[in-house]
Formats: sequence, C-alpha cells, structure tokens
Amino acid sequence: MVGSSLYCSLWIGSNDSDRRKEQVVTHKMDNLEQISSNKIFGGYQKVYSHESSELKCKMNFSIYLPPQAEGGDVKLPVIYYLSGLTCTEQNFIAKSGFQRYAAEHGIIVVGPDTSPRGVKVPGDDESWDFGVSAGFYLDAEKKPWSTNYRMGSYLNKELYELIIQAFGNVVDPDRIGIMGHSMGGHGALVSTLRNPGLYKSVSAFAPICNPTACPWGVKGFTGYLGDDKSIWNEWDSTALVRKYNGPPLTLFIDQGTADKFYIEKQLLPENLVEACRSVGVPVILNLRDGYDHSYYYISTYIGEHFSFHAKILKA
Repeated sequence: MVGSSLYCSLWIGSNDSDRRKEQVVTHKMDNLEQISSNKIFGGYQKVYSHESSELKCKMNFSIYLPPQAEGGDVKLPVIYYLSGLTCTEQNFIAKSGFQRYAAEHGIIVVGPDTSPRGVKVPGDDESWDFGVSAGFYLDAEKKPWSTNYRMGSYLNKELYELIIQAFGNVVDPDRIGIMGHSMGGHGALVSTLRNPGLYKSVSAFAPICNPTACPWGVKGFTGYLGDDKSIWNEWDSTALVRKYNGPPLTLFIDQGTADKFYIEKQLLPENLVEACRSVGVPVILNLRDGYDHSYYYISTYIGEHFSFHAKILKA
C-alpha cells in the first residue's frame, strides 16, 4: 500500500448496506502504509506508518475513525492523544477503552509514537526515561539528538498537517483538541501553550507539569536542550502559562493521589495550578483518591475527558 498514488479506503462490511464497494473517504495519501485495521464500537481503529521528514525515520501513528465518519464528506472533531515514557502508539489504543467514548461523541482520535525509531543515536537505549520512547515532545537543540529528536515539530507541524490533508474528507481542521498521559500530558500542555489556537481543548492525565523542577525533566532537558535554562522554560507548561496570550483556554488536569510519581514530586501539578491562577488562566485539577499512574486509572476517567473535549469542540 505504499506509493505516491495511494488512496485509503476505510469502510467495508458484511451486511447488505455495507456490501457496496469500499468508499474512499480520504484524500490522496503519499507514502502512507496501513499497518492494521480493527472494527471496534462501530468504527475502525487503524495504524499507519509513514516516512517523517522531521524525524528522518519511519513513524507509526494510530487513528480511530468513529462510525460517524462512514462514507466520508462529514467534518468531525479530532483529539490527539500523547502517550508517556516507554510507550508506543499501541498502549492507549489497547488499554484505555477510549473508543467507546469516541464513538459516542463522534470524535476522531490520533495517537503518535513517543520518539523517533531506529535512528541509532549513541546512548538512545541506555535508560527508560531518555532516548527511545522518551522524546518529551520537544525539538532537541543539542547534538547528536537535534538531528532526529524533533517531536515538537513532528507533532504540531508535520503530523498535524498530514492528518488534515490525508483525512480531509472527515477531519474538521477548526475543531482539534489534545490530551496525554505523564510525559504525554506534558506534551499536550506544552503543545497547546506554545501554539495558541492550534488546539481548542486540552486535558492531561498525571502530566509532568513543571519539568524544569523535577528529575525526569532535568535529565531530559539537559540531554536534549543543553544547560541553558532559558531554553528549558520554552518547553515547561508552568513557565509557558505565565506568558500565555492566546484564545480563551481551560486546562483540565487529572491526578491520582496514590501515583508514586506524584508522591515522588516528578509531576508537580500544584505548581502549574499556582501559575495558572497567578495569571488568570482557568484550570481544573481533579485529584482522584487512591488511583495510581496506570491505565487502570486512565480507563476509569477517560470518559470524563472525552465529555470535557466534546463540550468545547462541539459547541
């Protein structure tokens, strides 16, 4: 399925109404290869790969097309979901149960991978919280990472535009939100605050809210960005929100109280809440008693997050 003239056919079924020839509901998609497709809650959970110009390697992304997208020529809202440390695009689609809520609300959901793959940067596989599966959704400044580790530009420019163009028959480019978990929660918040108006809604599960002040962030930022802490602040949501000057925005943060990383001060949501309140940016912090950092926790509250996004994106 690779080639410059590839078209993606998305819908096929076995009953009378679906026996018709598969309908093309996307635009021309250069260099996309469908890896998998599974029907779930009336829609289709798909995974594609493509060659990334930003990351200079082949990347996977997931996309859930709800039943409302069948046949194309309907504009639906989109939510990006960013996964955390050690994850790929697979964790969220297999463990969270989000498809039920995406189908109910008629929302397309896109999930990128968490770092470049197969680029063989020295030291990229020496630890679980830096390098492979730990791209921190930023653009590295420090060599050798700066060549490939450009997850910020990949997410907010390359993949963002690819989805709008390739799935143009069903994607509404004016109704896009973003959410994430842990490192991905950091990525969702930072992407929204750095690019005012790009995402209309944002939420995060157990996000790394103040990476310049926690061990994970200090390690990652030193490795990717170098020692200049003024550059660090450009990828820290607690610093960014203090100078936010974009469209009205509410940050929705979800945090389990039994999360070991919350207890160990890796996440620091209170710092972000304090910064938001100091400049009048609306923020919601839901503390979930007894919940940890796992997908058991995410699957419990993912429905609330979809309701939050749907209220904004479908207003």
